[in-house]
Amino acid sequence: MSRTITVGVDGSAESRAAAEWAAREARLRGLPVKLVQVWQPVPEPMAEAPLLGADTHQHWTERILREAADALRSGHPGLEVSTEQLTGQPAELLTAAAGEAELLVLGSRGLGGLGGFLLGSVGQAVVAHSERPVVLIRSGEQEAVGEHGTAVTGDPAGPVVLGLDVRAPDAAPIEFAFEAAERGSVPLRVVHAWNPPSYYYSYGMAMDPEVTTTVARAHAAALDEALRPWRQKHPGVEVVTESRWMSPSLLLVEASRGASLVVVGRRVRRSPVGAHIGTVAHAVLHHAAAPVAVVAHD
Repeated sequence: MSRTITVGVDGSAESRAAAEWAAREARLRGLPVKLVQVWQPVPEPMAEAPLLGADTHQHWTERILREAADALRSGHPGLEVSTEQLTGQPAELLTAAAGEAELLVLGSRGLGGLGGFLLGSVGQAVVAHSERPVVLIRSGEQEAVGEHGTAVTGDPAGPVVLGLDVRAPDAAPIEFAFEAAERGSVPLRVVHAWNPPSYYYSYGMAMDPEVTTTVARAHAAALDEALRPWRQKHPGVEVVTESRWMSPSLLLVEASRGASLVVVGRRVRRSPVGAHIGTVAHAVLHHAAAPVAVVAHD
């Protein structure tokens, strides 16, 4: 694995926003950026058309890659930018590119004023199969203008938001979120959602206020305990915790408003039925109002 931030580009506004986000992240990390464009050979009937032939299509895709690299070099002097054009299936090749990178960044179509992402089949497949962190960047009405006049997503001054399940607090997403907050000199907001004991649902019982308070305190204490070693490892990071009785997906989507980045984990499942994103990560990817980092873990 090389220490490179790789971006999938296709000439869309979404991929341009992804490249810009990757450039800012690369500057914070002191890493180069690699722009990858996947060229799919034109089907034979289209290749015979004079205006849509294979040579024309390949020339167009090469131009997309060249112009994206020129824009980054112009907007970020001193940033090392390389390019690579690949031929084949985008999902497979981008997943392989993620495996060789520190981080893979992809664009995802925004849903305008409603917020959130429209996650295409390629992005969904890459997120589901990559064992390296993948960041999805939206493009839409909530974009701001960056220092070089380019569109950026999320609020760079906003907190990093981490969704954490205290029952299985894996190290990879936690470390990713703490490091992101530390690099950006922003607070880390850790949110945890919990539900009442199952017997309340089984017997249709109403939650007793005293029991609710006791359960809430137990979850808050478990959250603080899960974060204790990471607070000690990153003493300069301001950490704000929030433990609430509600849907994890809704809590994370709510917390994404005004955030610079949302971090969610994805458990790696190596099984014959294929890889899965997970219900919480899937919902956040479709509805978050900020860039989303999906960090795979065992």
